[in-house]
Amino acid sequence: MRGHIDLPLTLDRSSPVPLTAQLAELLRQAMRTGGLRAGERLPSSRGLASVLGVSRTVVMVAYQQLYAEGWVDGRHGSGTYVADGVDHGGRPARPERRERPGGRVRTGPVDRVIDLRPGRPWASAYDMAAWRRAWRAAGALPPDDRPDPYGHPRLRELLAEHLRRARSVPASAHDVMVTRGTGNGLDLIAAVLLRPRPGEPAPRAGVEEPGYRKARGIFAARGAEIVPCPVDDQGVIVEALPDDLRVLYTTPAHQYPMGGRLPIPRRERLLAWARRTGAILVEDDYDAEFRYDVAPLPALYGLDPGRVVLLGTLSKSLSPDVGLGWLVASEDLLDLIARVREDLTDRTSGPVQAAVATLLERGDLDRHLRRMRLEYARRRAIIVETLGPLGPLVRGDTAGLHMVIELPAEVVPRLVERARRHGVLLDTVDRHHHGPPRVHGLVVGYGSASQADVRHACTVIRRLLAAP
Repeated sequence: MRGHIDLPLTLDRSSPVPLTAQLAELLRQAMRTGGLRAGERLPSSRGLASVLGVSRTVVMVAYQQLYAEGWVDGRHGSGTYVADGVDHGGRPARPERRERPGGRVRTGPVDRVIDLRPGRPWASAYDMAAWRRAWRAAGALPPDDRPDPYGHPRLRELLAEHLRRARSVPASAHDVMVTRGTGNGLDLIAAVLLRPRPGEPAPRAGVEEPGYRKARGIFAARGAEIVPCPVDDQGVIVEALPDDLRVLYTTPAHQYPMGGRLPIPRRERLLAWARRTGAILVEDDYDAEFRYDVAPLPALYGLDPGRVVLLGTLSKSLSPDVGLGWLVASEDLLDLIARVREDLTDRTSGPVQAAVATLLERGDLDRHLRRMRLEYARRRAIIVETLGPLGPLVRGDTAGLHMVIELPAEVVPRLVERARRHGVLLDTVDRHHHGPPRVHGLVVGYGSASQADVRHACTVIRRLLAAP
């Protein structure tokens, strides 16, 4: 890593080209020609703004654009640097292709495995200084001999504020319960809402089809009859819902796995259905923090807190290893869940709660989310750029950490097996159906693979799709 370098940059205020675009292009030219080399630090946004006589926002937006394109990297506490491997040929560096002459993908032993299955974030990108600071604060607190089933009061306040800012959720601390994650929250809901009643058949729980397999497993383990509820490009189809569901599990912000975003008119129809039938909607907001090129839609909970239970987790935004999530519901329902939780001796780790409270209080989690939105947007763009032109239908790429590449049914099994032999692990849409699959293709996750690995894996998939 080399130190800071001063740059001779001149902006033309008479040009119709915005100052931000001019600055970004001047920096690209410096990297193309070798004026800026890999590892060199760019001037601070404040310092460069002062030298150029522009607002700091102009410089920050230009830097963000270069970050999204792969030209620069941010390093915690030390500034912005030219990305490692940027060449002088006019573009960010690309990984070397592993192909034989004639364009055929190499079939010999692989030297690494790239996992493009969904469900995991890029945990190694977290600010370790912030992480250590949070755990030092947690370690200074004494153990609690009587854990609160609702969670630490201060963390509940911070989560309510976070949800208000990030998802427009009108919740107070009294509406929030701290859980160990989505699975824990689902199980607690099932223990209260899906309890069999004497003399009645098993309660019926709706799960989107295709949908989250773990939700089906948790509800079934509590004795519920699972009812597959079909989805389309926008999410669950309200008109296809039966009237005798006690609970409906749904993912309206980014339908799992197909990626639809439930539009406002359909959200209103879904809530009207729930009010008419008495069903409770369980809204899983599992990766709603990450969206690209689209405006956020309000959480269902905010439209009717009495009929909706909102689930959230840090598994996608931070790491599954943290083991913390939240459940937002009416106070009456939350009290019922708290009593069941005490009966089950179920609790969320006190030190984990204290550490997360510090991350929220200091703004460290918000800063991490902003960085990762840009990082994931770059990986998502690689997949669309590499596989989109081949003709398969790309679905669900406006949000989240995965997308669906729709393919003919007969293509998928052979493609998955051949990709595995080349070191690329893939998931299929078929696996997420409860009944016979209606849609076929790949569920491509880009959370846990680096940009270089995502590009390499997509190149392998492209070549395999083109091969006879």
